[in-house]
Amino acid sequence: MTNRLALDHITTVDATPAQLARAASAAGCGGICLFMEPMAVLPVMPQFDIIGDTRARADFKRVLSDCGVVLDLAYPFTLAGRTDPLGFEQALECAAELEAGFINVLAYDREPARRTDVFGRFCERASAHGLRVAVEFYPPSQVRSLAEALDLVRAVGRPGQVGINVDLLHLMRSGGTLEELAATPGEYILYGQLCDGPATAPDDLDAEASSARRLGGEGDFDLAGFVRALPVGTPLSVEIPRNHALAEPREARAMRAVESVRSALSR
Repeated sequence: MTNRLALDHITTVDATPAQLARAASAAGCGGICLFMEPMAVLPVMPQFDIIGDTRARADFKRVLSDCGVVLDLAYPFTLAGRTDPLGFEQALECAAELEAGFINVLAYDREPARRTDVFGRFCERASAHGLRVAVEFYPPSQVRSLAEALDLVRAVGRPGQVGINVDLLHLMRSGGTLEELAATPGEYILYGQLCDGPATAPDDLDAEASSARRLGGEGDFDLAGFVRALPVGTPLSVEIPRNHALAEPREARAMRAVESVRSALSR
């Protein structure tokens, strides 16, 4: 397995951006996937401000450099029915200054034509900041599957610049398969996210996704097969929130998650 691993913020959801970077470095990860601002749906996440506070942003950028860690993926960019893409200008500026590899989009607009139009305009604003866009399909959203995500990014028509972030959990919970992933045009697959989980979905998909995933090797997912189905060299992150384990030291928790994925991929 030659793909570089990044540490996702919700794996250490109790971390500030600087703490996340240090935990990633300690775990041997070359990148992070970062929530650039706290979210109410993740109440364990501490308060911080790197979008509005330019001094805090500069301090964080120095921490990234000192740790030898890059920003792979920046959250959250959520597009809903009333979203105006111009409202993201400051966040896009922040992501660009931090040299984000991709910005991650979730789409919740129920109206298909408007959803596609707003997404296209959002991608234009991202491109103006030199940023690439990765759509994350998620069953509770309005882009629920790999096929729906592919339709959306094809409508924009910027392969390599606008594509899909494939979370293994969401692929499994949407009824997708590794064969379907392998057959997807590689220029539209930009990122992959790893965790394990049971074959049978729980009743609450939101809770599982945000706080109750399993370590590599503890569930039924084929992590190694997932990586083989991705285009060669696709960047990967370890996204394993385990809120029941928050009492563990943060860096030990990150190391355990990353090592479990490395072990699962080496089988």
